[in-house]
Amino acid sequence: MVLDLAVIGMAISLGPLHNSAFILLLSARRGLRLGLAFLLSWLVNLIAVIVCVMLLTGGQPPEHHSTPSTASVAAKLAIGVALVIYGAYRRRRPPRPHGPPRWQARIDDASTVTAAGLAWLLQPWAMVGAGAATAVDANLSAVEDWLALTGYCLLATLSLIVMETYARWAPTAANARLNALRSWMDRHQEQLIVTLSLVLGLWLTAHSIYQLID
Repeated sequence: MVLDLAVIGMAISLGPLHNSAFILLLSARRGLRLGLAFLLSWLVNLIAVIVCVMLLTGGQPPEHHSTPSTASVAAKLAIGVALVIYGAYRRRRPPRPHGPPRWQARIDDASTVTAAGLAWLLQPWAMVGAGAATAVDANLSAVEDWLALTGYCLLATLSLIVMETYARWAPTAANARLNALRSWMDRHQEQLIVTLSLVLGLWLTAHSIYQLID
């Protein structure tokens, strides 16, 4: 479970779409406040999903090869296969030019509520779903499982935490370097999406098949 959560959390954190949007928010007139609203909303969403899973399982992992256990593994397998298919489709699709998002022109007028809602919209829900299916195996009576779930939520938010902190303590340098990073991500958005989808999809597919036949 720990390794799965680490892989999923890292894949979520490296996603180009929400990171580019976050950098745009940081460059706004009230960037730090908007960035913090986005970051907190992102983190709360992740925690809320885990809490829902824990409420369903009662904090106790299902028995190996029981119906709930098999269902959670099957869900991860389905998500893994879907990510592989999606990544392969995006890889074979002819490149399409994409302009800046429509809301970019109104970024300075964005409210904290808008920033928080944007985090919810841009969250990669398929990956978050894989994290939820993995968290089914968590045992809340074990300290290490508490640490694993906490680490997963923080790892999935790590890129946002680093950028928010950087912008807070070195605003001038952060503005230049983060905007350069956003430009690079915009140029390589398709490659990043394809790579993350294929890598995580293949990992989930292979590991889920192993769990089903083990």
